[in-house]
Amino acid sequence: MEPLKEARNRVEGSSSSDNSNGRTSGGGRRSPTNCLIKPPVKKNTIPIDLKLHNDIRAVERARFAHQVEEKRRLIKQYKMERERQQKLEEQEEIKRLRKELIPKAQLMPYFDRPFVPRRSEKQPTVPREPKFCIPRHKTIRCCRMSCNDMSGPSQLQHLPSSVEKTEALYKNRGLQ
Repeated sequence: MEPLKEARNRVEGSSSSDNSNGRTSGGGRRSPTNCLIKPPVKKNTIPIDLKLHNDIRAVERARFAHQVEEKRRLIKQYKMERERQQKLEEQEEIKRLRKELIPKAQLMPYFDRPFVPRRSEKQPTVPREPKFCIPRHKTIRCCRMSCNDMSGPSQLQHLPSSVEKTEALYKNRGLQ
C-alpha cells in the first residue's frame, strides 16, 4: 500500500506545479482519480554469483588431489622410517653375531695310527635282468605283439599276412 500512497503524492505534487504554470488541459482541476498512476520503479537487479558444476567439481578434485598427495607423502615417510629401522636392526644383528661367532680352537686329529676302513655289514645287491617288453595293457591295440614274438634272431619281424596265416593252417591240418 505504501507505493500507492507515494504515487498519489507525486501526482498531487505535479498537478499543483502544473496549475502554477497556468497549464491546465480540459479546463479544470485534475482529480487524483482521473490521473493514471505510474507503477513504482523497480530497483536494479543485482546478479547472483553463478555456481557452475565444473567449478564445484574442480574444488572437490583439488581437495581430493591434496589428500592423495598427503597420503603418498605419509606412505613414503613410513617406508623410509621402516627401512631405517630395518638397517639399524641388521647392524645390531651383525654386531651380535660377530661377538657370538668368535673362532675357537679345534682339537688336532690323531695321526699316530693309520686309517683302516671297516668292511660294510650290509649284503651286496643282487643284479636283475631288465624288462624290455612293454606290459600288455600299455601297448597300442592295433600293434600288439607279445614279448615272445620280439625275442629271437631278428627283432624286426613282420606280422604275417592273411594269406600266410591260411597257408599255415592248411599245413598244420595236413590239407594241401
